[in-house]
Amino acid sequence: MKSISLFFHLIFINRVLLRHGLDDIVLNTHLFRPLRLFRVLTPSFWLRHRTRRPRGERIRRTLEDLGPIFVKFGQILSTRRDFLPDDLADELAKLQDQVPSFPGDKAVEIIEKSFKLPIDQIFSQFDREPLASASIAQIHTATLLDGREMVVKVVRPDIEKVIRRDLVLLYAVADKVEKYWSEGKRLRPREVVAEFEKNIIDELDLLREAANASELRRNFKDSPLLYIPEVDWNHCRKKVMVMERIHGMPVTNMEDLKAMDIDFKALAEMGVEIFFTQVFRDNFFHADMHPGNIFVSNSGQYIAIDFGIMGSLSTDDQRYLAENFLAFFNRDYYRVAELHVQSGWVPADTRVDDFESAIRSVCEPIFEKPLHEISFGQLLLRLFQTARRFNMEVQPQLVLLQKTLLNIEGLGRQLYPQLDLWDTAKPFLENWMKEQLGFRSFAKQVKHNAPLWMEQLPEFPGHVFDVVQQARLGKLRINYQSDTLNRIENKIASQNKTTIQAIISAALLISGAVLYSSNMMFEAQIVSGLGIIGAAWAFFK
Repeated sequence: MKSISLFFHLIFINRVLLRHGLDDIVLNTHLFRPLRLFRVLTPSFWLRHRTRRPRGERIRRTLEDLGPIFVKFGQILSTRRDFLPDDLADELAKLQDQVPSFPGDKAVEIIEKSFKLPIDQIFSQFDREPLASASIAQIHTATLLDGREMVVKVVRPDIEKVIRRDLVLLYAVADKVEKYWSEGKRLRPREVVAEFEKNIIDELDLLREAANASELRRNFKDSPLLYIPEVDWNHCRKKVMVMERIHGMPVTNMEDLKAMDIDFKALAEMGVEIFFTQVFRDNFFHADMHPGNIFVSNSGQYIAIDFGIMGSLSTDDQRYLAENFLAFFNRDYYRVAELHVQSGWVPADTRVDDFESAIRSVCEPIFEKPLHEISFGQLLLRLFQTARRFNMEVQPQLVLLQKTLLNIEGLGRQLYPQLDLWDTAKPFLENWMKEQLGFRSFAKQVKHNAPLWMEQLPEFPGHVFDVVQQARLGKLRINYQSDTLNRIENKIASQNKTTIQAIISAALLISGAVLYSSNMMFEAQIVSGLGIIGAAWAFFK
């Protein structure tokens, strides 16, 4: 029965493709390939070129007709300008997250089932007419029994079944792309779909979104930059989330913002600061900051909503990204190329000088413009497109960040066209790098680890004595490879003698390794340091 359902769904998809003039896709499949010769006999084949819409528009309309999950996937694709043609990316960016709402009575049914209570025992007032509707959930206004005004987010009924069905089709398409398209393997379409699957399945769990909102609110507590509505955890369930209702002006309502006497330059710069603060200070950023999710209060403070998609980076990616930004600011193309190799974003055998030359050819014409006319997001996209020649693979961990940067920069330029993102971001990044690599970072790590060190310090002499004793008696066994140890062993073998100092040095190094594997970092550093000093003296004396 499941196979029959999928078959009819595939037929429906093919009909939609044909209706929007995407018959080339249909007729290139194995099933319909024999019919390609007959299409030249149809009147539509000869007449369609006169009225045919652009390729991007036809694809966008197709996704809209296929339903909300395909629309959502199109939105994700629209952020992948590193491999999409510009015309297609621009058209997919027009996809809106507004879809027809489902009946308010159905929302009440879902809420009552989640709470196991009638609606009037949960809210003193509940508006059955939705305030907003999206592909995954819709929003209703309500008043709690204590009089607080809230918004209630309710997941669409049976949406998970629809998602699971469409994901099967998306994976099938990804397999074909990877198999039959020359660029398929490098672009890793299955991983793109898998990332989409993870994000959209996570969005179905509103408890997870509530936790995201709470953490972001904590990060910006008492901040003049950004306000996050408060979640009411007593009224949150997996399919229902209740949070404070905010009152602000949509950031796209330029005329209304002007009437509020908002400083647009300050507002644009605040948006950039919020982005870099989330990415580098907190390593937890709102990854869906399109204009529909951003409001402005009367005081000129940003207000964010919709926390279903959040992003974070590894410590290494954070540092490489910051260094890349600073290298761009200083037009140090060799450093940019070097960082891409060091980070593993391009293959290790890439010639840095060749990569540097390619980056310079892309960047130099752009840098001839005034800084406020340079789009940093577009510059990064041009860089990724250049890196394709050097077999740069898609970096899934950077996709959300790239999308967010483009949204923030686009919003900033809309508010204040003269926005100099470079001038705004550079001091922030320089200060962050100093904190990460300077004395402040060392002091911070010492402060963070001091309680653990103090707890383990009394046991330290005993651990060292046990390791040295086992080494002396030949009872110590550990699978550990070290170039330093090999050099010591070769030197000792060549001289055909064993000195007490070499034994102690080797024992200290091995002790350091054991302590390190036991997460005793401080002791490991001390013991290994002594071992390396002793080994070096024994080796070179």
